[in-house]
Amino acid sequence: MENVKKSGFTTILGRPNVGKSTLLNKIVGQKISITSDKPQTTRNRILGVYTSEKGQIIFFDTPGVHKPGYELNRRMIKYVQAALNSVDLILHMIDVGESFGHGEKYVIDMVKASGKDAILVLNKIDKYKKGVILEKIDLYKNHHNYLEYIPISALTGDGLVQLVDTIFKYLPEGPFYYDKDFITDFPEKILISELIREKVLKYVREEIPYSTGVIIELFDDSKLEEKNLIRIEATILVEKDSQKGIIIGKGGKLIKKIGIEAREDIEMVLGCKVYLGLYVKVNPNWRNNPTILDEMGLRL
Repeated sequence: MENVKKSGFTTILGRPNVGKSTLLNKIVGQKISITSDKPQTTRNRILGVYTSEKGQIIFFDTPGVHKPGYELNRRMIKYVQAALNSVDLILHMIDVGESFGHGEKYVIDMVKASGKDAILVLNKIDKYKKGVILEKIDLYKNHHNYLEYIPISALTGDGLVQLVDTIFKYLPEGPFYYDKDFITDFPEKILISELIREKVLKYVREEIPYSTGVIIELFDDSKLEEKNLIRIEATILVEKDSQKGIIIGKGGKLIKKIGIEAREDIEMVLGCKVYLGLYVKVNPNWRNNPTILDEMGLRL
């Protein structure tokens, strides 16, 4: 029985900004989901695959559970629901330091309604004392019967070996769904647009992170063989003229900084030189525009 492989699907579920994308990137060993200290950073349902001698775990990193106010947000929550319906196991991830409120109760209700087994993952233990962690475990035990309670730090990697071993413990036996070298099915162009958006999130504050999107207008690899170069042009969408001015910055300094840092990340992903042209466009209602959302890969 030692050679029996485990293989199955799990989703990382939780409130915005609890560290879901950081966890996924750390486990699969590659940046496939952008990270930021801004809530609602993840918008798509991102698939990441971890393969070892024990088997294969297919992860879905989902948008943070929140109250939908735009068509964009409604689609994000539908991704969460779709992920819950298609997995063998749920990782309900929380920030140990966050207070328990209506938002967390809503996530617990989603876990219960799914009828799926769940593991409670307590993140950011590097920031808090053991007593705080134990109190939080006791609190959640009163709300739902989780299979296990695993304290981790997605940032430092503490507890991740135990978490992965625990996931395998509850996955079904079966063959691999993907080749052992496969990491993600996230479309290349969408990943590029997300890497650009990550840099925007890094440098802007207030309401701008929520009202910013990125569309890839041009992806020209005709010079790849000759010059090892890909030309990319992208539009950063905002909702107000004032937001456009902020992102461009005085004398175009901020948009240049965003472009330089995004290009460096894109070159690492593509493994070649990249010319990146960035433009900022005002579209007051893009978050409710189905065509634009489809272009961003946010299809229903």
